[in-house]
Amino acid sequence: MRTRSISAVTEALANRIDSGDLAPGVQLPTHRQLAVQFGIAVASATKVYAQLQASGHVVGEIGRGTFVRARRSEVAWDPENEARSTSKAIDLSFNHPTLPGQEAMVRHMLHELAASAEAKSLLHQQPPGGRARERQIMGEFLSDQRGVKCAVGRTFLVGGAQQGLDVIARAVLGPHDRVAVDALTYPGFKMLARSHRLELMAVACAVTGTDLDALDALCARTRIRAVYTMPTMHNPLSWVMSDLNRRRLVDIARRHDVLIIEDASYSFLVEDAPEPLARLAPERTFYVTSLSKGLGTGLRLGAIVSPSRFKDRVISAIRASYWSLPSIVAEMGARWIEDGTLRCVERDLVEHARRRQLIAAEVFRGMNTVTGPTSMCLWMPLPEGLRMDRVAAALAERSVAVSKASAYAATRQAPHALRIGLSSAESDGLLREALMKVRETVESFPI
Repeated sequence: MRTRSISAVTEALANRIDSGDLAPGVQLPTHRQLAVQFGIAVASATKVYAQLQASGHVVGEIGRGTFVRARRSEVAWDPENEARSTSKAIDLSFNHPTLPGQEAMVRHMLHELAASAEAKSLLHQQPPGGRARERQIMGEFLSDQRGVKCAVGRTFLVGGAQQGLDVIARAVLGPHDRVAVDALTYPGFKMLARSHRLELMAVACAVTGTDLDALDALCARTRIRAVYTMPTMHNPLSWVMSDLNRRRLVDIARRHDVLIIEDASYSFLVEDAPEPLARLAPERTFYVTSLSKGLGTGLRLGAIVSPSRFKDRVISAIRASYWSLPSIVAEMGARWIEDGTLRCVERDLVEHARRRQLIAAEVFRGMNTVTGPTSMCLWMPLPEGLRMDRVAAALAERSVAVSKASAYAATRQAPHALRIGLSSAESDGLLREALMKVRETVESFPI
């Protein structure tokens, strides 16, 4: 065979994958075998696989080889497409819960705003971080309900937790800064790290929490600028860090002068939670949360509580990126906090999560799962030899969307596991149906 260019080989393989000629889960030739097959150098074969991995066509696993990745025949959730479908797709890849009465809640609030004297003010943009009144209400809520004491004056409104994380990155992190994260972490932070050119340093974690010995050793041998952590309802493993380990993490951060980014997006699901890190170490902890899971994921409302010394930098980062939250969303959120609606909705979501966990426990009895009693998701390590790509692709054929462990892995090699969201199915019956499909699909593969 005549020698071909790297781009030609890459395109040829990509076309075979896109056409289905090379199916998801198929193991590709070794680098040396590929070089012989196409008459290219081994180094060129390595570049071919690197380009295919960057484009999402393949996944490389250390010690195992290179495999065709399942392209997204896995369902991309879209409410309009779902509504038009004759066979509804069931989304277990995201958490976007909807409780009875939430639509009426929104209609009532819009009617209330339309009739109020505030309507005209909603046409004007807010100052960066929100107006003083709404910031005060949010700060008092986080102090009283989330345990972040003295939050008033250090609280800034943002369009959800993801935007809050982006603001923090802009404010205090720079290109090539090293940030310690759990080996399994929130995919949104991984995407943000790529955007800001941060270097993520994976720290071993188990179903019980972060390996703090490993974190301490990492901070001792290299300069770590910040640690990103989800101590109260970890995503995807659902653990809650103990008070003792929180205090130890704070000690590590202080000894090594490391900032802490505390993602508390799911903390409302944890009853009698330990003190947040932002209360234990307010001088170095950025507390980020979102109210969108309770109020509705389409209403992007969240908050940052910043250390006092970084307040000005946070305001500057907000001004430089999105300037301010839409006035109508901020006003709606403030009113729902003041009249107690948010607390009622969050209490209902805790019971919703508890009930759905019981359904999952019944369906998956005898299977290996990792979760918590009021978590909105569960983690399912797959049996030895079973690839997550194959299971996800098979479930997509049955109109069930799930998340693969590769989305959460901060390491080069991801464990073969699925993250299954429990909150998005419209009814308990639909959830049970989808979970039964997951069980049947996993058990259908020969091991």
